[in-house]
Amino acid sequence: MEKKIYVTLENGKVFEGISFGAEKETIGELVFTTGMTGYLETLTDPSYYGQIVAQTFPLIGNYGIIPEDAESAKCWLTAYIVREKCDAPSNFRCEKTLEAFLKEQGIPAVYGVDVRELTRTVREAGVMNAAFTFKPLKDFSALKSYRVRGAVSTVSSSNSEEKGKENGLRVVMYDFGAKGNIERELLKRGCKVISVPADTSAEQVLSLNPDGIMLTNGPGDPVENTEVIENIKKLAGKKPIFGICLGHQLFALAMGGRTRKMKYGHRGANQPVKRLSTGKVFITSQNHGYEVVSSSLPCGTLSFVNGNDNSCEGMDYPEVNAVTVQFHPEACGGPHDANYLFDEFIARMKKEKENA
Repeated sequence: MEKKIYVTLENGKVFEGISFGAEKETIGELVFTTGMTGYLETLTDPSYYGQIVAQTFPLIGNYGIIPEDAESAKCWLTAYIVREKCDAPSNFRCEKTLEAFLKEQGIPAVYGVDVRELTRTVREAGVMNAAFTFKPLKDFSALKSYRVRGAVSTVSSSNSEEKGKENGLRVVMYDFGAKGNIERELLKRGCKVISVPADTSAEQVLSLNPDGIMLTNGPGDPVENTEVIENIKKLAGKKPIFGICLGHQLFALAMGGRTRKMKYGHRGANQPVKRLSTGKVFITSQNHGYEVVSSSLPCGTLSFVNGNDNSCEGMDYPEVNAVTVQFHPEACGGPHDANYLFDEFIARMKKEKENA
């Protein structure tokens, strides 16, 4: 039996839809993503912790759930909004429907919402909180006071884990909420990947004798992670570093820069970025609500800018052998235009090792 659900925005606007997934009420930060594929990767991306995600592409669930394509072991988002859900997926790798997966994961969801109008509201007013309720919301206090807090410590792994070839380049990967494909891209290139929790000290990282350090993506406001930022300060210049998404932001903060919250962020698989050294434009996958203020950095060189809003998409720090990007070169799902950045990281590690 269909059950009506109300999606109430912080600004008072209300959207009605039909409940599917877990039947429960919740509050989260409302964001939208423009990806035409990769809904499973979105559902399992830890960077969405604390957020209610709306898919702008109208039909979601048409190829079902394919567990081996997941980016982490579970769903991290708070709730899910789609225009139309598919109950009869068609894919030879499909193991279950979207609705069955969401129920299994305890994630409330709604379909039948005018996602186009919802997205235009967020684009015009900016990211805001939203509530899922089965009756019209009367008390807005909890909705307005909600904040995403303690995100990285919640999603980061609690244990270290090693994978890959024993004789490969040793990469210590800080797990701030890492997408699985970052690790897969490093393993594909013959690396020995040592994944460590976000609270691992700089001294512990260096004791693992890495050839390079990976700073991964993750959720929340980067400035919250004061201990992580202090550890990155100690690691800068010790080994080649590659930062992605939150890792890009944390490294900038460690280098004395600032970050700021964007009006509605970049989420989807169609964001154009231009590499300033060549003028070449790449289509990239992105998922972030904060940006680095490049002009605030006392060091480093702006390397990439967004083709739509000219925001900072990458920094080079030759003085400490570090490169960071705001977008996702591992792109799963998404375009593979920027995949070559992993090869550049491998080359920098090899060069450093040869010169040691």
